[in-house]
Amino acid sequence: MTNLCLYFQIHQPFRLRQYQVFDIGQNQHYFDDHKNREVMEKVVRKCYVPATTSVLDLVRKHRGKFKASYSITGTALEQFEQYAPHVIDLFKELADTGNIEFLSETYFHSLSFLGDKMEFAEQVALHKRKIRKLFGVTPTTFRNTELIYNNELAKTAEEMGYKAVLAEGADHVLGWRSPNFVYQPQGCSKIKLLLKNYRLSDDIAFRFSQKSWEGWPLTAPKFADWVAPIMGDTVNLFMDYETFGEHQWEDTGIFSFLKHLPEEMFKRKLGFHLPSEVAKLPAKATLDIHSPISWADVERDLSAWLSNKMQHAAMHHLYALLPRIKASGNAALLATWRKLSTSDHFYYMCTKWFADGDVHKYFNPYDSPYDCFIAFMNCINDLQGRLEEQPRQEWIEV
Repeated sequence: MTNLCLYFQIHQPFRLRQYQVFDIGQNQHYFDDHKNREVMEKVVRKCYVPATTSVLDLVRKHRGKFKASYSITGTALEQFEQYAPHVIDLFKELADTGNIEFLSETYFHSLSFLGDKMEFAEQVALHKRKIRKLFGVTPTTFRNTELIYNNELAKTAEEMGYKAVLAEGADHVLGWRSPNFVYQPQGCSKIKLLLKNYRLSDDIAFRFSQKSWEGWPLTAPKFADWVAPIMGDTVNLFMDYETFGEHQWEDTGIFSFLKHLPEEMFKRKLGFHLPSEVAKLPAKATLDIHSPISWADVERDLSAWLSNKMQHAAMHHLYALLPRIKASGNAALLATWRKLSTSDHFYYMCTKWFADGDVHKYFNPYDSPYDCFIAFMNCINDLQGRLEEQPRQEWIEV
């Protein structure tokens, strides 16, 4: 028998508007403020306020025995501050309980670990400072964008001082091993590796409302019965926070499920713990993961963001600009570049279909991946032109 470790991802990108070739050199406004506000206000109403209020009620009701962790991107935090500051206040209330853990990640939810290690370190530092400023805590657990992970990422996180790193419990790297134990990453001596139990996580995040699923309807007692006989250190349930109210609508019963899960766990002598608490347990074995894995799609690899020529070209041109932008010392250009580095832009260019296609289309604000590529590259071309026109300035930290 073991406890649950809940981790919720909160992310909203700065979406691009339909930036056309005729805008290059004429219009420096790349981002769709109207769409960003519209999406934020909708998800605040359907998920962020009711879900966070529910979690706060559970922490208080169960006198600290209920615990959960959050990774909130810098781009989401900025949009909360701009469009929904009351959500920040709710998270501050959660932080004050001492039973919520905030995790580190790249501020801009970027692929910077793959593109530029120095930029990666800077974005992680920016995010850590933002969390400390807003919530008064310093994260000790790291999760990379989209749970992208390999041995090198773990070693980098360890050198940054983190005690734990999260990753996907992908079958092709685990083999016969279980995701419900604490592991040591290959080449590391201190940091612990916590793996997502994707089957149980996806039962909630994706299958909860599927009436054709053999597990439907999923109730809190039923789920607790599934967890009770599991042997291990931890059952890690990692999912998008939007599961509650946005991906699974309120009328599916998802909030009732969340409300009653803790008491059903406690009835079975099970509980909840935080990633930092799990990291104190001894590792059961070393796990060697050379090739990058992620939590996306059936392949659990990088193909959601880097599988076609458009994505690779966009990635190449974006990161080719970075040294010159940093050398220019122009804080505004760097801030714009970093918003363009968000992984969502590459995700929208994905041309994978079949089993994963519906997922990609659901999250894609464009009519086609090609429309995204064109808008993105037009922005890159305009940014390059702006860079060439800028006189060298004194460096300004952002």
